[in-house]
Amino acid sequence: MEIPVYKALGDLFVQEGVDTIFALLGDANMHWAIDIAEDHDVRIVHARHENSALAMADGYARTTGKVGIASTTTGPGYTNIMTALTAAVRRRSPLIVFVGDTPLSGLYHGQWVDQRPFAEAAGARFLQLRDPARIAIDIRDAFYFARHERRPVVLSAPMDVQARMVERVANYKPSSTILPKPQRIHPDPQTIAEAVEMIHAAERPIIVAGEGVLKARAHDAVGRLGDAIGALMATTMRAKGLFEGHPYDLRIAGGYSTDLGRELFEKADLIIGVGAGFGHFTTDAGKLFPQAKVVAIDTEPHGIWEGVRTADLHVRSDAKAAIEALLGELTGGAPRTGFRTNEIGHRIAGDEVDPRIMPVRPGLLDPRSAIREIDGAVPKDFDIVFGNAHFTFNSLPNFSGRVPERYHVINDFGAIGHGLPASIGAACGRNDGRTMLIEGDGSFLMTVQDLETVGREGIKLLICVMNDGAYGAEIHRLRPKKVDDTHTVFGRPDFAAIARAVGIEAVTVTEPGQFAKLFAAYQASDRAALWDIRIDDRIPSRPFRRLYYGEN
Repeated sequence: MEIPVYKALGDLFVQEGVDTIFALLGDANMHWAIDIAEDHDVRIVHARHENSALAMADGYARTTGKVGIASTTTGPGYTNIMTALTAAVRRRSPLIVFVGDTPLSGLYHGQWVDQRPFAEAAGARFLQLRDPARIAIDIRDAFYFARHERRPVVLSAPMDVQARMVERVANYKPSSTILPKPQRIHPDPQTIAEAVEMIHAAERPIIVAGEGVLKARAHDAVGRLGDAIGALMATTMRAKGLFEGHPYDLRIAGGYSTDLGRELFEKADLIIGVGAGFGHFTTDAGKLFPQAKVVAIDTEPHGIWEGVRTADLHVRSDAKAAIEALLGELTGGAPRTGFRTNEIGHRIAGDEVDPRIMPVRPGLLDPRSAIREIDGAVPKDFDIVFGNAHFTFNSLPNFSGRVPERYHVINDFGAIGHGLPASIGAACGRNDGRTMLIEGDGSFLMTVQDLETVGREGIKLLICVMNDGAYGAEIHRLRPKKVDDTHTVFGRPDFAAIARAVGIEAVTVTEPGQFAKLFAAYQASDRAALWDIRIDDRIPSRPFRRLYYGEN
């Protein structure tokens, strides 16, 4: 029996394991989307902006490990996704973006645009459906590339191709059947020998663990290496919390480093990066450890990354295999003291993220203490999604007691405005009400239309808006220069009123001591909640005070 191509596509997507899609419908994608939702019981979350739909799919992929699915119509519906698409490429999120296209047979269409250059400019793969007879191969390839290369694939589907008739695909073999089996990459023995020589020559080593340690499940092995060589322990942002509770934990390396952390990194003579991208932020533009030799262990080592020379020695290897090889060569001797002295231990035990006390104006909160109170009220198994702006520097470091997999910072393209849709995708992935968003007011307003999506779709999500009535990163760059900041200060919108208008429980928070009670109310409800947290805009984060206010 023949069916339209769009129906056959729905069959294939479901056989690839798809159960949720994020879409904004137009005439070029609506038949496919409606069919896959109605005939295959796939959940479709209807976004209010195409860029949000893609950011939702990205958030879903980041938190579930599945392939995220977004869909837009042609022309402006497609061009609207470019910012979120670029961010997903840089995060290496496996996505399929089903994009309707104008008919191949049409002589003129007002929404025609050459879709390929947009996708490739963002760094995504581009595949166009042209022949109904090979759609099974095209869909298999699209999912294969998304999964194997871990990047978005734009799947362009011209309207006339979707409408053609085709036999239902039989005996489809999904992409999972041809994916290479995961394998550990073992290091070259000579390179390990060179790394061991560098370790023996070092007196003040620091280990920086990244996401590769999480993927390789190498936490214990890295800990044993630290014990053997007397290393201090630190992480990249993506591995935050990995060594929490360890007596020699320096927390996050780079832009989020504490004052003590920066001091000790400056004294280090060897840095061992394990599954860590030693780029601009982790190395503080190459200035964080000026005296140290660097060994970088990674499955895909880069000599230069984000404009920074990354290492003196690169070990191409799975994190766990490399650490076990190093430990094998280091056995036989007593553990070295290295950086692990009683003095350093005492200093680390008393280290604070930002100890400076700053005055707070009436009716406003110190963002740092507000976050610590929220952290204490919200259980540690919640996924926490952070938007990207100045507030992140006052927020992320003040969370604690959570495993690294629960932190998601949406900052891969330096874009603001993706926190809300990414948290919607994350919440849909968990589907248990245990997802929280930390976002700023300026970035929240960029996607505020999808607050209506939260209410309409019945998504249980806890939303915290750190509302300083301004673009914080800009005011804290302008004020130290005595430049008029009024062009970046806009007043505090009433987000609670906006939320209530779309069926979300909401409250404005202007005093400390409220969050435990508010969280209890959220837990007792079956709806989303928004906390409009009024914070003082005159409390710059420690990194901004260091960079722009001249505070040592």
